[in-house]
Amino acid sequence: MTFTLTVSDEVRALAPGFTYVAIEARGLVNCPSTDGTSALLDDASRRLAARLDGRAPHEDPHMAAWRAAYTDFGAKPSRTRNSAEALAKRALSDAGLPRINALVDVYNAISVAHLVPVGGEDLDLIQGAMRLVRATGEEEFVTVAGGEATVERPDPGEVVWRDDAGVTCRRWNWRQGPRTRLTEESTSAIFLLESLSPMPVADVEQAGAELAELLEKFSPGARITVHAPV
Repeated sequence: MTFTLTVSDEVRALAPGFTYVAIEARGLVNCPSTDGTSALLDDASRRLAARLDGRAPHEDPHMAAWRAAYTDFGAKPSRTRNSAEALAKRALSDAGLPRINALVDVYNAISVAHLVPVGGEDLDLIQGAMRLVRATGEEEFVTVAGGEATVERPDPGEVVWRDDAGVTCRRWNWRQGPRTRLTEESTSAIFLLESLSPMPVADVEQAGAELAELLEKFSPGARITVHAPV
């Protein structure tokens, strides 16, 4: 069955400059973080520092656009940062970037180096089509609190990624749910690089191409398909 992604008209109306690049990958081999992926994250932090040149991440025009979009659907962007800004803030802190597993490290490195939100979902755990919608408030988002599974519901009008089973990521790209995240057992994945105007489409395409090259490097023989920007 062909995997599909859609963006609702309501989200397009909210953010007319929204573009995403999807990368479909099958035959991946994941593992704990390695010296190689750790070096990628360190290099990404250096690239970020050079890009910002002393500015805070939220002062970057692309991050400012995401803050405006979050505000438009009712989120507080200084409290719930988009994934790229949150990672960038960590990259510039004394704590540095977390090491999760090889696949997550790779896409986090791309997110930080290019200052673009990037997410990865396990294709084998997605149920039906993925779509970016404005929530009704009735959808279920299964997460973990205090070590136990708990169900949250998004705010009405909140932008969420979801599949047939429920929400996979809240507040556009703020918090991914554990149900579909990439683990060391994952072999198939969909990676999403998300941008807003004023980031040129060519820049998000370049970030996607770099991600595809790294996936091929760390998973030789994997079947990688980079879809055109949508």
